[in-house]
Amino acid sequence: MLYPQRFNQFTREHADTLAALLCGLLLFLGWFALHLGALGLAFLLLPAAYVIGGYESAREGLTTLFKEKELDVDLLMIVAAIGAASLGLWRREYHLIIDGAILILIFAISGALEGYAMQRTERSIRSLMSLTPDTARVLLQGREEEIPISQLKVGNEIVVKPGELIPTDGIILSGYSTLNQAAITGESLPVEKTVGEEVFAGTLNGYGALQIKVHKPAQSSLIQRVIRLVEQAQTEAPPSQEFIDRFEKGYAKVIVVAGILLAILPPFLWGWDWETTIYRALTFLVVASPCALMAAIMPTLLSGIANGARQGILFKNGAQLEKIGKVRAIAFDKTGTLTTGQVQVFQVVSVNEYTESDVLKIAASVESSSEHPIGKAIVQAAGDLNWVGAIQVQAIPGQGIIGILQQQQVIVGNAVFVQQYVTNLPEELQEIVQFWEQQGKTVVWVAQGVEVMGVIAIADEVRSQAAATITRLKQLGIEQIVILTGDNEETAQSVAKAVGIERVYAQLLPEDKLDVIRSLQQQYQTVAMVGDGINDAPALAQASVGIAMGISGSDVALETADIVLMADRLEKIAVAMHLGRRSQSIVKQNIVVALGFIMLLLVGNFLGSINLPIGVIGHEGSTVLVTLSGLRLLK
Repeated sequence: MLYPQRFNQFTREHADTLAALLCGLLLFLGWFALHLGALGLAFLLLPAAYVIGGYESAREGLTTLFKEKELDVDLLMIVAAIGAASLGLWRREYHLIIDGAILILIFAISGALEGYAMQRTERSIRSLMSLTPDTARVLLQGREEEIPISQLKVGNEIVVKPGELIPTDGIILSGYSTLNQAAITGESLPVEKTVGEEVFAGTLNGYGALQIKVHKPAQSSLIQRVIRLVEQAQTEAPPSQEFIDRFEKGYAKVIVVAGILLAILPPFLWGWDWETTIYRALTFLVVASPCALMAAIMPTLLSGIANGARQGILFKNGAQLEKIGKVRAIAFDKTGTLTTGQVQVFQVVSVNEYTESDVLKIAASVESSSEHPIGKAIVQAAGDLNWVGAIQVQAIPGQGIIGILQQQQVIVGNAVFVQQYVTNLPEELQEIVQFWEQQGKTVVWVAQGVEVMGVIAIADEVRSQAAATITRLKQLGIEQIVILTGDNEETAQSVAKAVGIERVYAQLLPEDKLDVIRSLQQQYQTVAMVGDGINDAPALAQASVGIAMGISGSDVALETADIVLMADRLEKIAVAMHLGRRSQSIVKQNIVVALGFIMLLLVGNFLGSINLPIGVIGHEGSTVLVTLSGLRLLK
């Protein structure tokens, strides 16, 4: 049973290619039979070549005609081929039947090549799906039991042994190992993972056994989001392709009307005989059809998307691949983007009767409900202390977080935010905070009720590749690079100096980031935003191209962004930009080649210097040429 299944799968995946090959074989045998004078055999083989090679085009053309009431290129090619065969039978010039079959064959080859780029992204989806096992080994009442992935619930504890694939995203409860994340993030070297760190579905466990706690539904795992993004990228046509599709519909009607006129008027206007007139009209249908123009864009963009996916860059659709190549200005979030986001508590200072432990416990009570890296760092620092989670917790993006603990309000955030709730900020703390901020540290104020308890200094490390990325972007001709952050001016300027950015916007709320993006768009038109947090989501949505960090990014940022960097590697932004510019260059080359061939063939047809076979080879040859040109981006 296994072999028939594999055969059926193979034929489904390569149906276009098999149809083209079989059409070519039947055409050759039919041509050979004609030369031997075996007309009966030839008239069996050649119609079979027409049917097998032209079936898919005829089906699509007729579907478009009857369902959408529109004409398309597929139907025009079939009409031209059948017309050539009919004319050949009428005049007993059987080479015209061969000409029509050649048209069908080359059109089938062109379709198979166009489908190749799509199949590459489909294979990437299947390979991603194959990275996740069907079952997981769950600990239930102290015993291991295998259950389907779909039945996993948040809170389940699973066991992954050495050499096994991680079945779903989770947090390591016990164990230490190295994980190969290349399939997900593009990182070539295994990454060390231990207790408290997150692991991703589809990554390969190394030498250590791990006990993992499921912290999100299996369908929300990183790899499942990746699969959805790749599937979405396949189905959405970019604006340029939509324009070409609209152009094709109108252009096809013009060709039909012109073809009918050319089949009727020349005998009356120029004294052509009817056979020559019909022959020229059929040739016109072939050479004037915009097949090459239709193939100029999507194979290129799909190839670029597949190339990016291999390098850990996920484009949600072809439109974003187009836009990233046109970007003139880029805005970066600071925490978690230009910095690692793996922040740590550097120092705690308390005032009045409070201790450093008191400050950490109160801060952790509300920050335990936060997804922000600073909140996670505070909770980690307070891990050994007996703190209790607050209730009615509310995060105000870009400012801070509040909650209720023991019937008192707890406020944690920047100075401006905390000042709204307390009577004053102690002067001795303000001096310490100013010193910390000059060193590039982020400061969080902690208050309970109307009284300040103390401050927490957070240290974040600038990403090692950040400075080189900024330099590369400037070399690529980016005119403006800015930092947008809710942090204070001193800390932001410290990071900006370290990475080579001159322009900084600090202490911004999410709506302020939105306003800055709009201002940059007025000046530079196409603007990219790079971020990872919930507070970056409005700016990511407003930007011409939103780029999210795939590992450290929040779910909201990942859903809002147009491009996702799977390994959080900033240097991939320059790679994405190069892919975008390269794709635009290839698309322009393809359009010039396609239009050039159409014009040359039209002139040749009207001058009578080309026949149908030459028209077929020129027209379909240009289609194959631009399709192959687009596939260059797969490398």
